Amino acid sequence: MVTMDFNEAIEILNGLLKEKQPLTFSSSWILHQAPHVYRYVCKNLRTENGQVDWDSITAALDRRFLKHWVRYKRKRIKLYESQTEVEAILTKYKEKLYILIAPRDNLDNKIRSRIIVNLVRISQRGNILAQKELIKWLQYVIDDWIDRYYPLFKWKGYTDDIEDKIRNCIRCYKYTGSFLGYLYKTLEYSARGIRPLQAWSLDNLIGENGATKIDFVMQDVETGEVKLFGR
Repeated sequence: MVTMDFNEAIEILNGLLKEKQPLTFSSSWILHQAPHVYRYVCKNLRTENGQVDWDSITAALDRRFLKHWVRYKRKRIKLYESQTEVEAILTKYKEKLYILIAPRDNLDNKIRSRIIVNLVRISQRGNILAQKELIKWLQYVIDDWIDRYYPLFKWKGYTDDIEDKIRNCIRCYKYTGSFLGYLYKTLEYSARGIRPLQAWSLDNLIGENGATKIDFVMQDVETGEVKLFGR
């Protein structure tokens, strides 16, 4: 019997998606179109809590197909508390939890993404403790973003609203890609209508290269209006 590996499974799925061009596809679609791939995934790719890890599959597919992925039908969830599910994830990465706040390289970023997405998935199933754990870590990340990136500075002081945005992103996150990227963009777009609560200085640093806000002050030559542009 020929043994399938991960790269082969992805190659088969990318080929089928290119050929069939489905409006949507899901685990059921994969079962019907490529049952051998479906069996491989169910047998070999599992999360820390025993669920089939479809996120690992979709994360490796061509990006053009991602918007067509349907993870599951929306249904009413029953809220519950399970610290065991949370610990199954955190214990596996207990020596690397620092990367949730300060990843050092691309590998750390990939592991961080896996930890966060796995916590998101059990939160979506109704685990309240997983959601609380996520909110705790993500608030550290967002505080760092606010200090470093001008587009988010208006969020400073809006702690309760930030927590609500995190909950909404957890609930609405549908498929693969970076959850942190999705969260960042949500905060960036939402910040446009926010009035800053705290004073800030043009000498504040932006990003990691030593630039300050004053470096991004520009004047419209026609209107004379002074604006501060994001990076």
